[in-house]
Amino acid sequence: MTDTDRFFSVFFDYIRELVNIPVGDQAICRKYFTPMRVEKNTILEKAGQVHHHHIFIVSGYMRSYHLDEKGNEVVIDLNSGPRFFTSYHHFIKRTPSNEFLHCITDCELLRITRDDMETTAKLGETQLEYSMLILESSLEKRKQRSIDLSTLSAEERYRKLLKNHPTIIQNIPLIYIASYLGINPGSLSRIRKKLD
Repeated sequence: MTDTDRFFSVFFDYIRELVNIPVGDQAICRKYFTPMRVEKNTILEKAGQVHHHHIFIVSGYMRSYHLDEKGNEVVIDLNSGPRFFTSYHHFIKRTPSNEFLHCITDCELLRITRDDMETTAKLGETQLEYSMLILESSLEKRKQRSIDLSTLSAEERYRKLLKNHPTIIQNIPLIYIASYLGINPGSLSRIRKKLD
């Protein structure tokens, strides 16, 4: 199996959890999605620019973040493959994003442009359906994260991340995890020692 075949195998397995993707739609995806390898610490998309790509993480860890008024990085999302990832609101609206998309580790990705995504939605039987399901899921996760930040204690937020995404805890630097959870790194270190 080639790397490209492996990338698409992971991608199609992910899509099958949402919809049954027919062979014709798989061929369309192979035509319009671009496989790529990205080195650790690469900024894929920058704040202040229109983000033109929808990214599927085959493997690796990514984050989205923005800068606060003091220039500090605030992590909005932490991601590991397989999963779709972009600055959704700005990607859909084609407006400049306030987010950076950063590869924390070496990443294997599939990428499609906004225009090509619209083309596949017209050509394929299932593309529009799974695109809508992915968008709905992303919006629901952001809503739940906002609720968690306002209703759960720092320890409860950490426990939830540990339970739902243990590999993120193991593979992403503490400073990013602390920012994502809305706590300072010292407090997170104390929580981790308490739970060890």
